[in-house]
Amino acid sequence: MSDPQSHAAQMAEAACNTLKVARALVECQRQVDLSGLQDSIGRLCAATFDLDPPGNRAMRPQLATVLAELNALEQALHLAAARGRSQ
Repeated sequence: MSDPQSHAAQMAEAACNTLKVARALVECQRQVDLSGLQDSIGRLCAATFDLDPPGNRAMRPQLATVLAELNALEQALHLAAARGRSQ
């Protein structure tokens, strides 16, 4: 089994990949199911909180990347909704 920091880093990378795929689908005007996203991000946050302070600080750049991907997905969803209203 991997150490907690490596596990949290893998979770962050998986979350980023999931968010990128979801955004690409939204941008291609495809429907996406985001029902499990909150649980996945919640588990990532919990794993990060469980790290010791140095490990927690080391995760900040990866968590910032996850946040940026979440924001990009949110923007894509807003644009898709606006496109839908204008048609």
